[in-house]
Amino acid sequence: MSDQMVREDGTYPVEELRRDMILASVVQTRVNGVNGDNPDPDIRRNLDYMLECIDIAQSNGPPNDLLLFHEFPICGFSSWTREQHYRLALEVPGPETEEITKRCKKYNCYVVFGTYAKDPDWPDHILHLMVMIGPEGIVAKHWKQRNVRGMFPGSEQYTTVIYDVLDQFVEMYGQDAVIPIARTDIGNIAMSAVQFEPELFRCFALKGAEIICRVATGGFEYDDMRLTSYHNSLYTMICNNSVSTGTRNPGYFDDEAYGGSGRSAIFGPRGVEMEKCGPFETKRMVMIPIAQFRAKHRIPDLHLKLYQPVLDQYQERYDPNSYSKYLPKDKRDAFRHFSEQSRWTHYW
Repeated sequence: MSDQMVREDGTYPVEELRRDMILASVVQTRVNGVNGDNPDPDIRRNLDYMLECIDIAQSNGPPNDLLLFHEFPICGFSSWTREQHYRLALEVPGPETEEITKRCKKYNCYVVFGTYAKDPDWPDHILHLMVMIGPEGIVAKHWKQRNVRGMFPGSEQYTTVIYDVLDQFVEMYGQDAVIPIARTDIGNIAMSAVQFEPELFRCFALKGAEIICRVATGGFEYDDMRLTSYHNSLYTMICNNSVSTGTRNPGYFDDEAYGGSGRSAIFGPRGVEMEKCGPFETKRMVMIPIAQFRAKHRIPDLHLKLYQPVLDQYQERYDPNSYSKYLPKDKRDAFRHFSEQSRWTHYW
């Protein structure tokens, strides 16, 4: 296998397309946290609901090639202990992905969503994955690249992302897997739950991403999503959770859990807004002329020689591989852990 990740001529590797035009939708649904002490019944409920939403999305209007759900349609989002969190994390592949595969086969489509997960190769780690399932099964399961730090006073995420085990991750999966592209018959798909890091999405674009599927729970910065398309001349889909009317997310006040609900959207090249959702459950669909787009599309024209000297001198706030040495007990312990490692004068 070649080590080349970016071509010199502006093109990028692709698979043959199933058709010239594809239909892609964001499916904005509610988020329901599961009981950390007894997660199985709630995970079953959430899975059944997601399967029903796939049926609904595919029964109204023409059939979709791609359905994008939000960050946690099966696990939900709630306030758990680390032990509860690990207990409810999914196995990928597992029984849940098998049932979604059956729907994808039925409708000849792809489904993308986020989830917490566990992996026997990473004992005790709680992973944050993006999953893409197609008619033949799991197409890709991509790790989140990094967690945002310094956003929550006295608290940090303890889920494991690539940056926190970087050397071990590259040794196991290779450098190409750090910023991966799923090459499919509906286009080159990148998936991410990362926000506030435009460099990541520029690298996706340099590696040939044509559609970037982004997810959120509880809110996101709209322009962060729009500008991904504006700066990289590609398609960006963002799916957030809807308002959950009639229910309450355990561990959060309603304005915390749902104050940033809705506004899922799809953007075309140059940041053109193609569709936007309100706060409630809904589906928004666009037609993407993927063959026509691909014929003219090239990777970003980046003048790296101007910026490389600055980038070479930059030092991250904290070094990678932190969770290779220590796994925090909870969010407060994670805050202490990163505060001690920060090379910046003021961590918070």
